[in-house]
Amino acid sequence: MKKHFTFDKRLGISLPDLKMEWDQYDIETQNTILFHWEQIRGTIPDRIQELESNINAKQAQLSIESNFVRSCELNNDIAELASIINDLWLWYRANQVLSEKVHQ
Repeated sequence: MKKHFTFDKRLGISLPDLKMEWDQYDIETQNTILFHWEQIRGTIPDRIQELESNINAKQAQLSIESNFVRSCELNNDIAELASIINDLWLWYRANQVLSEKVHQ
């Protein structure tokens, strides 16, 4: 399955990395890819929760931080984590149609 997925370090999950058009894969390979994606997709809400916890911790630090430069760094970190969460939700929702095929 590694040849059909690539680990995205920023998002912390593997993403589909298909080398051919979907219809060019045989049905068995399609089903295997879909099953593997469903397993990955199922981890996305937990990954989001983990990132939200990091945001909350950084916000708590920010609320007591008096150093301007450090405050800017924390804000930047929070914005990046929020961006990752947004991208994860996009992957989770955009590929829901594919995931529904697994259950058909």
